[in-house]
This record gives sequence, structure tokens and C-alpha cells, in this order.
Amino acid sequence: MELLEHLRNRQRQDADLFIHRIFLDRYPVTLVGATSLIDLPQTVKLLQTQVRHVVASESPLLAISGGIGERIGQEELVKVFEAITEGKLIIIPDNADPCIKLFPISRKLSRSIEAPMTENVLRGGISAFTEDLDTNIGIVKKQTMTDKLRIHTYWLGSGLRRKATLLYMDGAVNSSFLRELQLAVESHSTQDVPDLQTLNTMLGFTRWSLVTRFNTTELPENASFALNEGKVVMFLDRLPFAIVLPSLVGDMFASDNDRNYPLFFMLAIRLLRIVGVLINTLMPGVYVALVSVNPDVLRIELAMSIAGSRVGVPYPAIVETVLLLVTLELILEACIRLPKSIGTTITMVGGIILGQAVVEARLVSNVLIIILAATTIASFTVIGFHNAISIRISKYVVLILSALFGVLGLFAGMIVISAYLASISSFGVPYLSWPRSKEQSDG
Repeated sequence: MELLEHLRNRQRQDADLFIHRIFLDRYPVTLVGATSLIDLPQTVKLLQTQVRHVVASESPLLAISGGIGERIGQEELVKVFEAITEGKLIIIPDNADPCIKLFPISRKLSRSIEAPMTENVLRGGISAFTEDLDTNIGIVKKQTMTDKLRIHTYWLGSGLRRKATLLYMDGAVNSSFLRELQLAVESHSTQDVPDLQTLNTMLGFTRWSLVTRFNTTELPENASFALNEGKVVMFLDRLPFAIVLPSLVGDMFASDNDRNYPLFFMLAIRLLRIVGVLINTLMPGVYVALVSVNPDVLRIELAMSIAGSRVGVPYPAIVETVLLLVTLELILEACIRLPKSIGTTITMVGGIILGQAVVEARLVSNVLIIILAATTIASFTVIGFHNAISIRISKYVVLILSALFGVLGLFAGMIVISAYLASISSFGVPYLSWPRSKEQSDG
């Protein structure tokens, strides 16, 4: 048969493909599938049981496709190979033209639900998403417990196929935003999506944006909170986190986990995050502006103290600031890449020794060490690693303008950043808009 010949040719190139000939009751058939995805012994037992019921009812063999699979013409080679790639079992009868695509008993390839790895929770559930798409959807359904949850499934890519789902709350999501998002996904469904950068391009967002257009979260309660606010949650197969659209400025300050604290503490924590963003963005620029351009703004005692700490530093304030900022960025990157057992120890000891050494060598001032240490800590007070990166990058804009124009450049940098953020939108939703749930908007 032509189909079997194509499959045997593929088997010569793919050792994982099995072609197994058996008898289902009195019917000779050929089973085809992927060894790594299908538990063949358990699947054969299921088929034998199903065929016995078919024979007892005097129905043809093709009747077993009802309820657990579908028929595919043997000439539809593309559909057959796609089904095998998706982990389905193909049954090819000897005396019938249509073959049968069945849902087999799959091998267990996903890990169990564990605690989150990149997000810490003080008060709230500690279950995290996994790489299995169906498991993630089930976790969200259990978290939301509502019949208003809507789910749409898409297959993305032609070479590297990947399953994606969109989840949203009926009546809460902005209809025009949802329509444009679905149109973007459907119109680029043949594009391979190996990573989030490609997903960003597929959705029509610019590749050079300094602000992320979607957030990611490992926590089901954060995904549920986003759904109730009228956002859309996307899952990609083999990615252990949810993708939340659109990203808004309030996402870096407010989290659903904050509501587990008393109201005063919740407001204090969010205010602290806002202060952290301002410190990270402005403090390096303030130091350079007041030291190198506008020292007359400072009180004489403070100006003399800073000048004393810079005695012996051989280059301008902007050079020492950039030098130390780059060093801190290298330490942060090393902390992420090193093994967990030694990463924290090495970076902590390396940071202390390096900081002490550069001060004693008169390469940077003591005041700058304090300012940049506070700046680095403040950058991680916000919610989401993507948002922290955006803030870390934005401070360089303010720093350069402050070095050129002093305090005036500091305010100019703030205006530039504010204007840039105001120009950003995701499918018509402005980045600077504050998320509101359906109940809040109706009230």
C-alpha cells in the first residue's frame, strides 16, 4: 500500500516510529505511532476490548473510530504524519481504505505539580504551572470555578508545531481587544513559535520595545486574577508558565497575592514598589547631575562630603557610574546562570570583595557604592522579571541625559520615558491604563 510505503521510508529516518502488525480479533491491521509518546501495550489492550464490543454488535471494524478517534483517507499523507507527531495512533486496516486516528494511552512525560521556581509566595497557593497544556488548563479551571471561562485552541507552526490556548472570561474581556488578538493568532498560525521573542513578533508587536507587551506568571492565582480583570491568558505547550495579555503599567505594582494582607499593608507594599521604581530610575542620574553638572544645588556640607569621597578618582562621575553599573549587571547575570548551590555565595562574596577593592583602589567613591547598591535592590521590588529588566534599562536614558544637561536632563529623561510609555498600546489598550475588573467597571 502507498501509505505503508511512505511510513516505512519515514521509519528509516526516524527510529522512534513504530509500524506494528497485529490482529484485532479477526481483523488484520497495522498500528503506526511514536514509541516515545504512546504506551503501546496498554493501548493494544484498550483496542482489543473495544474491538470485542464492536464484533459483539456485528459492526464493521471502522466503527471503533466512533467516540475515540476519526477516519482519515490514506491519501491524506499530511494529516497522517501530523497525527503521528501529535502522539495519536494510526490504525491501517488491510481491507479498508480509510485509516483510523485514535487517541491512545500516552506515556507520562510531564512532571508533577510543584512549587514555583521564579516567583515567591508568602501568603497564597504554592502550586505552579507545568509544561503540560491540559494540566495548566485544569489548574486554572479549578482556581476560577466559573462557567464564564472560555477556551480557544490553536495549532501554531508548520515545521515546529505547537499547541496554544487562549483563555478569557466571558463578559469581562474587552471584545475589540479579544477580536484583534484572535485575528493576530489565526492569521499567523503557520509561523513557528520556538520562543517568546517570536511570539512577540507574531502578535504584531515591535521587536525593539523596551517594555514587555505581555507578562508571564507561574502562579495560577495570578492567572485567575488577570482573567477576572478582563485580560487574556495564553498557554503554549511545553512552557511552564502563563502568558498574560495585555501588559499594563499597574502589573508591576499590584498582585492578587497582595489582597491576602490587611488593606493598610497592601497599600504600603504597593507604595514601596512605586518608590523602588523611582529610586532605580532616578538615583544614578541624580548622583551624576549633582556631582558633575549642578553641584551648587547641594548644601555645602553634603557637597564637601561627596567631593571628599571622590578624592583620587581619576575620571568623571559618569564614567565611574557606568563602570560600576555594568559590573553590577554582570554580577546579576552570573547569579542567574550559576548553579543554585554556589550562585548566591559566589556573587555575594564576589560583590563584597569587588566593592571593597574598587573603593580602596580609588576607582569609585563610597557614596556611589551606596547609591548603586540601593538602586540594584530597588529594581527587583516590582512584580515580574520582565518588568525589572525594563526598569533597569530605562535608568540609562536618565543617566546619559543627566550627564549632559544636569538636573534639566534629569527632568527631560523623565518626560521622555513618560511620553514613550504613553505611546505604547496593545491591540488598542494603552499601556498606562489601570486594570479594572468587570465588577469595578460596572460599579
